[in-house]
Amino acid sequence: MTEAGLRSLCRSFTEANVLKLAGFATAVEGVEPETQMRAIGMLMDRGWGKPNQPHDAKLEGELRITIRKMLTKEDE
Repeated sequence: MTEAGLRSLCRSFTEANVLKLAGFATAVEGVEPETQMRAIGMLMDRGWGKPNQPHDAKLEGELRITIRKMLTKEDE
């Protein structure tokens, strides 16, 4: 299966999974509060995006980023 095919297959379950998350988030009985909170958080993150998380790092010296691409036989 190709990466695109796998992605498409997973996305085909989106509606069913969102409904299941909503069921966990709104259950009156039988769902642990921790599970409910995780489901609520997942729904909010997907519906509204995750909030920005500020970073307060202080870097000293040089910052170097190296990006490498691994070649496959098809790339050669």
